[in-house]
Amino acid sequence: MPPCLTWPVISSDVFRDRPVLTGPRVSLEPLGSQHFDAYRSMLAEPEAMRLTGTRQRFTDEWIRQWLAARQDHHDRADWAIVRHEDGMFLGDAVLNELNGHNASASFRICLAGPHVFGRGYGTEATGLVVDYAFDVAGLHRVHLEVYDFNPRAQRVYEKCGFIREGLQRDALLWEGQRHDVISMAILATDPRPTSIKSPTRLPQ
Repeated sequence: MPPCLTWPVISSDVFRDRPVLTGPRVSLEPLGSQHFDAYRSMLAEPEAMRLTGTRQRFTDEWIRQWLAARQDHHDRADWAIVRHEDGMFLGDAVLNELNGHNASASFRICLAGPHVFGRGYGTEATGLVVDYAFDVAGLHRVHLEVYDFNPRAQRVYEKCGFIREGLQRDALLWEGQRHDVISMAILATDPRPTSIKSPTRLPQ
């Protein structure tokens, strides 16, 4: 019987040391208790809830516990998106659902509300996370899902190199209407047209 071939496996604690990711206008810093007020406001913002398909109402106690525990979960990376000029909280960005054997993870991003939409913050933050996922964490694949009523986000992901892979028909029922979920992904070998070179990148 021929020997089994083995491939490197991404460690389950690959996100233990989450650096600050710095772009031209925003930084991504580890999400924590210091972001409580702004994070709570984002979770209650109607448009942010709609775009993420979030129905749950979060108590202050739950939010505090969630934020306090982020540093204890090394198989995922949660960042707060912060604007350089004034330290304003713009949203969060997350790598989760790590699959070490396949070197893949899921990505999601949520902006704080319409007051920060359409200004390029999401594109910059997504580019920073993609660069980190491939160039630092060593992942091969990052995938995401986006609803059909969010073309702005779809354009952002395409701009950052994500490719549409599939469609989950009528997967979301929201306020009496059914919507499709679009699956997208980017591989380490795919072009990254909006690659953001962060000065915090670890040497290869």
